[in-house]
Amino acid sequence: MSLVKLTIKGISYSQTQNGAYALILNEVDGERKLPIVIGAFEAQSIAIALEKEIKPPRPLTHDLFKSFADRFDIVVKQVIIHKLVDGVFYSSIICERDKIEEIIDARTSDAIALALRFAAPIFTYKNILDKAGVYLNNQTDLENQNTDDDGILSTPETFGLDDEVNKIIDLYKAMSLSELYEALEKAVQNEDYEKAAQIRDEICKRES
Repeated sequence: MSLVKLTIKGISYSQTQNGAYALILNEVDGERKLPIVIGAFEAQSIAIALEKEIKPPRPLTHDLFKSFADRFDIVVKQVIIHKLVDGVFYSSIICERDKIEEIIDARTSDAIALALRFAAPIFTYKNILDKAGVYLNNQTDLENQNTDDDGILSTPETFGLDDEVNKIIDLYKAMSLSELYEALEKAVQNEDYEKAAQIRDEICKRES
């Protein structure tokens, strides 16, 4: 079976359903997206790895795993989403130590959080992408109705930010750049990484 390389398109979330996050993976040589439901902790960990300038005051679990692996010369070579059963994705982490390769089973969300920290490529098999891949435009967000973590989005729907989130974003727009940096530092210290990511987005818009 042929492998298809994937990149991370982004993470979307719903304000109407607690804990519903969708990790959107994009095939490198195509237009299909692979949306995967992940837990709040894993979504936060992946977002932190994507936001290079946000440094947690204490290491997250995946950061600790990376430090542990570095200490013992273990390298994550690649991650493969190798199976889709009853709507749930299964993944393998391909590791190497002393030129000996090992394969470790992992939840897809954990595997991707680690792949980011090791700058390791992410793959899936073509038949999985054929079965679960979807075509989305840039304006489409996803919300899952009833599925477990690391599951496929069987009923994707369009949803937007609610009024409360819009108010928060408007508040950030009214702040000066120095105030935003101060708020960013405070959010990181308080380990409120979702808020930190929102502030960072506003800073990037100002500085671009």
